[in-house]
Amino acid sequence: MRSVAYAAAILAAAGIMYFIATSTPDTGVETASQAPPAMTTDAEVNTASLTLSVPEMHCPFACYPSVKENLEKQDDVVSVELAPQKEEGVIDNRQVIVTYKQGSDPQKMIAGLDEAGFAGSSVAAE
Repeated sequence: MRSVAYAAAILAAAGIMYFIATSTPDTGVETASQAPPAMTTDAEVNTASLTLSVPEMHCPFACYPSVKENLEKQDDVVSVELAPQKEEGVIDNRQVIVTYKQGSDPQKMIAGLDEAGFAGSSVAAE
């Protein structure tokens, strides 16, 4: 009976060793053979960011998504993120961080927010 147990243990150990030897470790560093092909677009290369103050943005459930959607509809805007907040679920910092294509006019972004009902928006920092 012991020989069957030993044989099963040897087979299990061999299987584990094979699995370890054939799997690639996930070290977080990609080697040249594992790296995906480099693909960059003009939007990734020529972007800038600025912080917009949106005083009429009061809640993270309706206002922020509306601001985000309105800004991301504009061709020059790449992404919009809510600025860090002190408390989750409450907007106590009424700012958004906008990544946009360089050469864009921030006043166009502000005008779009004004039309969407977020009057008084302004550039807080570039």
